[in-house]
Order: sequence, then C-alpha cells, then structure tokens
Amino acid sequence: MRAAAIVILLGTALPVSGQEQIPVPSGQAVRFQDVILNQPGPMGLSARFRFIAPAISREGGAISFETASSDMEYLCNSFALPKVTTGTGPVPAQIIVSMSDIPVNFGEITPEATQFFEAFSIAGDACLWEQF
Repeated sequence: MRAAAIVILLGTALPVSGQEQIPVPSGQAVRFQDVILNQPGPMGLSARFRFIAPAISREGGAISFETASSDMEYLCNSFALPKVTTGTGPVPAQIIVSMSDIPVNFGEITPEATQFFEAFSIAGDACLWEQF
C-alpha cells in the first residue's frame, strides 16, 4: 500500500505521491519530493519544487546537466506553474526547480548528493529561465 502525502500549496490541498514517476522529455525516472514555500528566493516570494532523479547521479548517472535542465524547464511549465497559478494565494515571483539523485533535507549540506537547480520567472502562462 502506497502512502500519499497532502501538500498545502498556496491555500489548495493537492494530493501527491512520492512514488509515482512524472514523465519528462528525457524519459528519466523523476519523482516529486516536495514544495517549499516559506523560504524567500532572490526575487522575493518563491516556490521551490524539488524532485528526485536518480539518473543524475555522478556515480554512473546517464543524465547530463544539459538534459536535466530541459527536463526542469518542462517540469516548471507542466507541473509547477499550473499549481502556483490556480491556487487562491499570491503567485510567486519565481519558481525554482531542483533535482537530486537522492532525497535531501532542504537547506542541509549533503555532499554525497548530486543536485541540479534552475530558476524561472513567470510570464503569463510560461516559465522563463532565469540565470541563477
């Protein structure tokens, strides 16, 4: 039996499961870990969507940063953006999408983890890449 978590996102309850694979263009296995809303980003209010992507591992991982970057943009547009723009709360100024090969606690240094990050601003109905 799989347990489902409920994430409160901008006033809306969204069922999510950390076990379900989310399809991305590269085909790599990606699972949603969580969303962090209470930590401001460099542009103010931000939503940090964190994903587990074991194939980015530096220990023989098959997915490069360039490939993962395309997947993160896709996740921003198809997964994160609809969640932050359909809630009842304020829309963040920035969406940060991260991937790690293993689960990590937010804000903790985890040297054994491979982590990739991309930041996006919101322009209408699209995520626009912002240089970190």
